Amino acid sequence: MDIQARMLLKSDSQKMKLGYFWWFLEPLMWVGVFYLVFEIVLKRGRGEEFLVFLACGKFAFIWFSRTVAQASRSIVYGKNLIAKIDMPKTLFPMAAIQESLYRQGAVYCLLFVIVAAFGYPVSWAWFWLLPVLGVYYLMIVACSFVGAYLVCIMRDFEKFIGLGMQFLLFTSGIFWDVRGIGNEHQTELILAFNPIAFILDAHRQILMHQSAPDMLHLTLLGLGAGAVITCMVSLMRKKSRYLAVKVLT
Repeated sequence: MDIQARMLLKSDSQKMKLGYFWWFLEPLMWVGVFYLVFEIVLKRGRGEEFLVFLACGKFAFIWFSRTVAQASRSIVYGKNLIAKIDMPKTLFPMAAIQESLYRQGAVYCLLFVIVAAFGYPVSWAWFWLLPVLGVYYLMIVACSFVGAYLVCIMRDFEKFIGLGMQFLLFTSGIFWDVRGIGNEHQTELILAFNPIAFILDAHRQILMHQSAPDMLHLTLLGLGAGAVITCMVSLMRKKSRYLAVKVLT
């Protein structure tokens, strides 16, 4: 898994002139576009605070959206290897997840630099990000396994996954504040029923306001993601030959 991830990283970097620099440039460009539209054009931002607000949300969301999309098509793209060797199908999405984990580690380092550079204090409260990132990783693995299985069965699901990412982009509070709605009950509903919105809000509460996340909610998300992972690993092992046939035919 790790070897595959490193090979994917090397291959991807060699396709572009800027290579590994794109790891940092792409999220910065996304933040720049949102800042230009909402702060400069629409005048709906909050100055420099809005820039950090956007960085916390978009940098974290890119990890989820990119990884799930890439992992969902990983088994299909690995059909040449599947045709030669009977191997665990979970290896393919996990290699994509591992590749994204290396990439995102560098992106988070950039995020920490941005937050500190704009005057937000670096404190022990930032360690609350560790359990948040752990649960977020489990959510990514769970969604990646489900996506990979569905795309094997019917390639059309790849389109639905792309549309789902666009839906989450607009409903998870990346460029608008979940806590700024003005309706506390509605805010609670969004955070309760949209796990991505909860995770992005937790990033901002920790890095910008030094506030601990709701640990009960976080624990429940972790347990739910763990249950989905366990079920999908078992299912993909039982249906290994079936998935191979679907991919190859």
